[in-house]
Amino acid sequence: MIASLHHVQIGYDDQGSGPPVVFLHGFPHDRSLWAQQRTALAARARCIAPDLRGFGESTSRAPYSMDQYADDVVALLDWLEIESAVICGLSMGGYVAMALWRRHPDRVRAMILCDTRATADSDETRVARNAMIILAHNGGADAVAEKQLPGMVGATTRARRPEVVESVRVMMARQSVSGIVGALEALRDRPDSRDTIASITVPVLIIVGDEDVLTPVQDAQAMRDLLPSTTIARFERIADSGHATCVERPAAVTHAIAEFLTAVLPDA
Repeated sequence: MIASLHHVQIGYDDQGSGPPVVFLHGFPHDRSLWAQQRTALAARARCIAPDLRGFGESTSRAPYSMDQYADDVVALLDWLEIESAVICGLSMGGYVAMALWRRHPDRVRAMILCDTRATADSDETRVARNAMIILAHNGGADAVAEKQLPGMVGATTRARRPEVVESVRVMMARQSVSGIVGALEALRDRPDSRDTIASITVPVLIIVGDEDVLTPVQDAQAMRDLLPSTTIARFERIADSGHATCVERPAAVTHAIAEFLTAVLPDA
């Protein structure tokens, strides 16, 4: 499905009934990242998975920033006549979820933060983002996919599930160069969100793969420790998974999300 929103078209899936849950993909992914959770949870929730601008079926159009991605999600909620939703984001999708809370807290019913972190990029990481921008311009999405792949999936997945590794590579390689470059700039320039995490008052689920080398377990633990003591919070460490937990251990991630929704949403 395609939504026409303020000079940008957003591709999205909308499946199931119940309390709305918005699934936000990471970099450089598209909405298919969450296909297994969307299907499995459709019996208890309305599962909405958009392509962020520049990815999948969405328009590649500047400006690119975490705030702009968040505003696009809110515009999609308006298009779908949804007042508020559970916001679930992996990696870059988690940064978008934080921006949503910062800019539109009234639209966030609960948050699920997967394999992400609250801190801004270090100077070293910013240099690496700039190098990847050059790589994208010179080598295209295929080159970016090959560069990202070793950190995107865990050692166990690489050893035991080559079909998952290949599916992740294909998904990354089909993205547009303009969307990749725009996202890299947005990632590089995003603000520190530790104060944002410390201000969250809605229920939060934090998920992290125990083999994640991009946003490791200690980053997830640091977010948990920043949450206010009065905030309902759950922490799930997914065994034998790297950064892309929702495709590496889909059943485990789905179970964690289902339990969280049941616990915090009376209508789930």
